[in-house]
Amino acid sequence: MKGLIRATVFRQFCGGETVAACKPVAQRHWELGVGSILDYSVEGQTDQAAYDQTTEMTLQTLALAASEDAVPLGVFKVTGLADTAVLEKVSAGLALNAEEQLAWDRAQGRVDRICKYAHQVGVPVMLDAEESWIQKAIDDLAYAAMAKYNREKVIVFNTIQCYRTGRLDHLKGALAKAEADGYGVGIKFVRGAYMEKERERAKAMGYPSPIQPDKASTDAEFDACVSHMILALGRPENAANFALMIGSHNEQSAEKAAHLLTASGWKPSEAPVWFAQLYGMSDHISFVMAHHGFRVAKYLPFGPIDKVMPYLFRRAEENTSVKGQTGRELGLIQAELKRRKSVARS
Repeated sequence: MKGLIRATVFRQFCGGETVAACKPVAQRHWELGVGSILDYSVEGQTDQAAYDQTTEMTLQTLALAASEDAVPLGVFKVTGLADTAVLEKVSAGLALNAEEQLAWDRAQGRVDRICKYAHQVGVPVMLDAEESWIQKAIDDLAYAAMAKYNREKVIVFNTIQCYRTGRLDHLKGALAKAEADGYGVGIKFVRGAYMEKERERAKAMGYPSPIQPDKASTDAEFDACVSHMILALGRPENAANFALMIGSHNEQSAEKAAHLLTASGWKPSEAPVWFAQLYGMSDHISFVMAHHGFRVAKYLPFGPIDKVMPYLFRRAEENTSVKGQTGRELGLIQAELKRRKSVARS
């Protein structure tokens, strides 16, 4: 079974099992102008030793990024460093017992260790977003790290999931607080990854769903947040200390952001703005944008095959529908083949 997975979904969506195994993939990307973000995609760990291991692996990716132009940024999930139950209690403002407080202190220490090292080596690092009921604790960690390490330039990025309601207001509040306190802000924008889980939990527990009612509303929130951030960044001659990562597999959103960026006077290669897609998906966006000079990076997940299975299951699930990412990309390939046949006949 492991061999079958290695030859199929793992090969499609992961760079390898180790940092070293990812280097050739990252180099191939870089030859075409696309960077790689090594993402240690091990999930579901529940003990302190595993959290420490994830911390060490994240530091390895940052060390590689410090020495390789092909790896321009780093990333980590806070649930790889901290107990989910503790994150949930902290997010809800509930009191922690002595054991939980110790676990929370250790988690904060791990996050600070990663962000401090990123600051020392000058490599931007992103905190991924997760479920809404643990997100406040993650937001607080991210903005506290920004206040500490984003004074000269943006090193720490938080992530905003735009399938959640009220994200534009959240963004405006974060920017206002940073401006008042004198530190820079980095934001990665994504649509979101836990929609069904969020809706089911809200229904089961009897609270309003935090998720947008439909895809059109999510798209509108995403584009509004990206536009607000680009406009807040300003023009090259008087730019604010902001940076953003636009994580999108949507061609229209990427195109809108690119046009707004150039309309604001930025040369694509000089703007503190990245576009990102997952490895194995949306290559037609990644490599075309890189060809036009924009900063582009592919998320390159890695880790032991048995430990990255949750990540692989999500990728496989979201790509099974003909309306999903693989279905859309297959349609683009078929259209291009048809166009080429038509040109050849003429």
